[in-house]
Amino acid sequence: MQARHLILLVMVIAASVSACTVETGSREDRPNIVLILADDLGYETLGAYGGRSYSTPMLDRLARQGIRFDHAYSQPLCTNTRVQLMTGRYQHRYWQGFGILPQGERTFGHLMQEAGYGTLISGKWQLHSYDPVDYPGAEERRGTGMRGADSGFDEYLLWHAWHTEDKGSRYADPTYDLNGELVRERTGAYGPDLFVDYINDFVERNRDVPFFVYYPMALPHDPFVPTPDSPQWQEESRRHETDMAYFADMVAYMDKLVGRIVANLDRLGLRRRTLVLFYADNGTHRRISSQLGDRTIQGGKGKTTDAGTRVPMIASWPGTVPAGVISQDLIDSVDIYPTLAELAGIRLPDRPLIDGVSFADRLLGRNGRPRDWMFVHFEPRPGWDKDKYSQLTFVRDRKYKLYGNGEFYDVESDVLEANPIPVSRRTEEQRRTTKRFQSVMERLEGRKD
Repeated sequence: MQARHLILLVMVIAASVSACTVETGSREDRPNIVLILADDLGYETLGAYGGRSYSTPMLDRLARQGIRFDHAYSQPLCTNTRVQLMTGRYQHRYWQGFGILPQGERTFGHLMQEAGYGTLISGKWQLHSYDPVDYPGAEERRGTGMRGADSGFDEYLLWHAWHTEDKGSRYADPTYDLNGELVRERTGAYGPDLFVDYINDFVERNRDVPFFVYYPMALPHDPFVPTPDSPQWQEESRRHETDMAYFADMVAYMDKLVGRIVANLDRLGLRRRTLVLFYADNGTHRRISSQLGDRTIQGGKGKTTDAGTRVPMIASWPGTVPAGVISQDLIDSVDIYPTLAELAGIRLPDRPLIDGVSFADRLLGRNGRPRDWMFVHFEPRPGWDKDKYSQLTFVRDRKYKLYGNGEFYDVESDVLEANPIPVSRRTEEQRRTTKRFQSVMERLEGRKD
């Protein structure tokens, strides 16, 4: 009797595990994946998109060798994008506050780890405890988010992983959490170099197993400070000096770090087995102006216009991802989670509900079924310095955009959203689009699961 009960228990456990994730294929069938997320980088900054202000030769090369997505979008601010990216779910389903990834959410780290991948996160965290101790309501949120140790990664090197007052510098003389140990103000080091050093070491140690590396960059977020390639870096007293002029150096160094990761994959003979996916969490800082062709683009971080939400996305996987493709597919931050699952041969569970649409077919050279609309619920409150924002909801495609308050724009011709189209002046096509977008919004807004 005891043996029969034990067999039944094993069968129940096996069925439960199978319902969550199912591995298919051999080691050779499942790619390594390196996901890189730039911090505050609009599409206008990269040469591959026509940007003329900054040096980005490595990312431009990856775009030529792979797919450049021209209609990838993010949320207007970093946490809002990051929680959607990591969970594949719209933020309003579980939102607690800015700088918080709620405990109990299932990240793509958990997903890949349970499928047998070696997993590493190295870079910016800021998802555990964001509010200063004296911020109103902070006592309800401080320490309530997810810790790096609980996020599904075998190893981690993270900036801003503890309380806000412990975060220190992300650049010169950084403070960071190395697998649970807080290292304060490592003199002479540069945080982004440490993040990439760890990534390259992890890749070498895990070269014989499938690995998933998530690199949420610190660059090129403000403060705008010298990089090790800036002449001012040679003077220790100037390494924390702030000036908007350093933004160009930071973008160039960001590109250089991507190059270091790719060069390491080449050196280890892993490049043709590895998808490198580059994306960004929101648009460029508002004080930064950049040249896109013959146009000047003012950064729009925090805004729901293209300047705040349209970001670069590049996919490179030699021999698999077709080279030189410029895709017009709509891409949302929630789409990366199911795409990773499909590439890794993982069957997603019915619950929790995943909102993303996989674009794995596009990466594999097939047409697939790309999304024809994108839903955004943007609410960065509560959180320090976020009271200036209001909740905004909209649905859009490549041409049109409908806000929850009824404002309707032809964003293809009115990028700055200066001229809402009143109901009385909408064409038949625009009226049909309005009705379709309203239906999407009514179905999703306020729904928690």
